[in-house]
Amino acid sequence: MNMEQFAQDGQDIKIIEKLITKVQDMLTPGEKIDYIAVQKKPAVTILPDSITISNKRIFMCEFTKLGLATDFEIFGWQDIKDIAFKEEIFGSKVTVIPFTGENLSIDYIPKVQARKLYQYIKAALENYKKAELAAEKEKIVIAPSSSRETVVEKAEPSQQAPAPAATPAPVITPPSPAVQPAASAPVTPPAAPVPVAPIVEEEDDEITLKLKKLKTLFDKQLITQDEYEQKKREVLSSL
Repeated sequence: MNMEQFAQDGQDIKIIEKLITKVQDMLTPGEKIDYIAVQKKPAVTILPDSITISNKRIFMCEFTKLGLATDFEIFGWQDIKDIAFKEEIFGSKVTVIPFTGENLSIDYIPKVQARKLYQYIKAALENYKKAELAAEKEKIVIAPSSSRETVVEKAEPSQQAPAPAATPAPVITPPSPAVQPAASAPVTPPAAPVPVAPIVEEEDDEITLKLKKLKTLFDKQLITQDEYEQKKREVLSSL
């Protein structure tokens, strides 16, 4: 692997070699390193922190115990919510924001490297979301138009069942001339309807008419409840 391609933005080539040696052992099939950003403090930093970007993950590296140990925080793209960076006087502070857990930051990243990190991570997150949406669309099952389908398979000519034999038409024997049909019974005419006397409606008397009129006025809200009750008592008192 060409180490110099990862040291074009001022990265320390010796730190790049140590990082690649360690990260290569953790790469999965089809995974490759895209970019490495190395911390650069104002004072001399023998073992700086770093951020390595592959096409699948982010490796946040911190050298500890004088370089005898290395702590890695590794995130897949599905675990990352967003990336942010803040430019300060001496470099930039890059912050990785996961969906769960605390945010992780590395400061004193050179500004050029921080901007490229931001571009790489934003593009990777966008590509991951597109791939996730495409995978979800492939899982959508379109329901058939009919809830039940019948499949009819046509048999080969040699395997076709023989057609059923035609059923002979029934033979109708005419009646013997000696037999005569029975005479039909005489039809009885229907009885005449009984006339119904018309119903004569009895005319209402004067008191009933007054009560009906009062009720009509009350239903139309032309008089109040009290007026209706008072007038009704007056009419009934005349009985």
